Amino acid sequence: MDERGGAMADTCTHMDQIEIVDLPETIPGCEDCLRIGARWLHLRMCTTCGHIGCCDSSPNKHATAHVHSSGHPVIRSAEPGEDWFWCYEDEVAFTVAGGA
Repeated sequence: MDERGGAMADTCTHMDQIEIVDLPETIPGCEDCLRIGARWLHLRMCTTCGHIGCCDSSPNKHATAHVHSSGHPVIRSAEPGEDWFWCYEDEVAFTVAGGA
């Protein structure tokens, strides 16, 4: 059961909202941190619109802030060598075939 009293999903039920799987060739950093001159630790990409935000270990947690403001439920790691995705709505991590 999740905090709302519903059953937690074993898989992401938002796969139909994934528009972008592959990372851009170059990522200068967290879009929001760059705009305000802040620092970040790890980068995450929104799989709906491609927004690059910083992880929850970063001071500003811009990836999570983007999810809450946009309603886009799935992110993926934008770190080299990592291929995991996270669905905020279903609270489940997964990989996608073809994701690089």
